[in-house]
Amino acid sequence: MKLVQTSIGDEEYQLLRQRAAAEGKSMKEVAREALHAHLLPDRVNPKDPLFHAFPLIRKKGPVRWGSRDHDTVLYGRVE
Repeated sequence: MKLVQTSIGDEEYQLLRQRAAAEGKSMKEVAREALHAHLLPDRVNPKDPLFHAFPLIRKKGPVRWGSRDHDTVLYGRVE
């Protein structure tokens, strides 16, 4: 893990402090979560076959390595 330091304004500091207190977390943890949410937004691809194709598996017959090769089982072999 890397250490990152920055300066923030009084308003941002108060907001960070209040959020941390309200959630019972440290300010460091709330700041880390905010960075994560901003830099790595949680998005879902609405065209993902997982949400539209039933049955989910294209292959006929038993799936022997479905837990290990789940992407290939669901989406087929990528060339």
